[in-house]
Amino acid sequence: MEDQTIRVELTDNKKEKPNENQLEFGRIFTDHMFIMDYAEPIGWHDARIVPYQPLVIEPSSMIFHYGQSVFEGLKGYRTETGEIQLFRPEKNLQRLNLSNDRLVIPQVDEDLVLKGIKELLALDKDWVPHEEGTSIYIRPFIISTEPYLGVAPSKHFKLIVIMSPVGSYYKEGLNPVKIAVEDQYVRAVKGGTGEAKTGGNYAASLKAQEIVEKEGYSQVLWLDGMERKYIEEVGAMNVFFKINGEVITPQLNGSILAGITRDSVLQLLKYWNIPVSERRVSMQELYEAHQSGQLEEAFGSGTAAVISPIGELRWNGEHLVINNGEIGELSQKLYDTITSIQYGKSEDSFDWIEKVNLKSKVNL
Repeated sequence: MEDQTIRVELTDNKKEKPNENQLEFGRIFTDHMFIMDYAEPIGWHDARIVPYQPLVIEPSSMIFHYGQSVFEGLKGYRTETGEIQLFRPEKNLQRLNLSNDRLVIPQVDEDLVLKGIKELLALDKDWVPHEEGTSIYIRPFIISTEPYLGVAPSKHFKLIVIMSPVGSYYKEGLNPVKIAVEDQYVRAVKGGTGEAKTGGNYAASLKAQEIVEKEGYSQVLWLDGMERKYIEEVGAMNVFFKINGEVITPQLNGSILAGITRDSVLQLLKYWNIPVSERRVSMQELYEAHQSGQLEEAFGSGTAAVISPIGELRWNGEHLVINNGEIGELSQKLYDTITSIQYGKSEDSFDWIEKVNLKSKVNL
């Protein structure tokens, strides 16, 4: 797409802003959204910002039948000086194109999509909340829209970016959660779509999640789909374990999503000279480390929570309590450091922050 002009249609019906102290995740959406269309042989075209509105697509659109879609999730943060900034957005867009490749969706111009996100933020800047710990969640996604019931890659797509103001993930503090190790269902297998961010992965996880929630657990710890013994992810997050002073996270193997927060954690640990390795880790190894008193901390990492400490694991009928069910020193330090950079409270030594020009003007 050579022409990087973004057309803008302003809403004439602005919505009432929500109470920033009562924000839920993903329930309320801003006044505008960014859209691009794809059609063969034109390619991606008609980049535009329009009022947030329902989509009009045919019932035969391929997205409804074969699930050819991908998405991303990132946040915009308001600083104490009123600026708005993004945390490593280029990594999200790089990953979007990796997901596109796996789902046979045409590559997007990452610079243009980032430009669209920034222009959307500038236009809807009043929706970015000011309260401590709040942010604006940004959801880019692509759906297949060709009206065709044949099983083949679609020739028509829509890329859409919508935004939602969200509250603090930890309203009552950063408390460790109870996790059940999943031994019946699997999230993904090597060669499947586990390393892509596609809706089907999340739909496949819902059954196990429903079961463990009824049993009093917050999430499931996923094991590999082949041998059912190697740890992969926790819920929709990457996972880390501190064993005898060393931090271990499952290596990317084709079925694990390469999280941006995961990569940030790895960079910080290396910067702090904390021993860290990416390798296969089994539940048996974790169990033995717990029994010997060497399992010091466990936590998940992801965009929504940043760091989610794990206080207990249930496996084979046993309950492995980690660090007395309390948040570990390292988990707290990682959370504090990353969020401090995201909100502009500390120096960005890693060049992770992308500032948004709130005076930016598109072609109105």
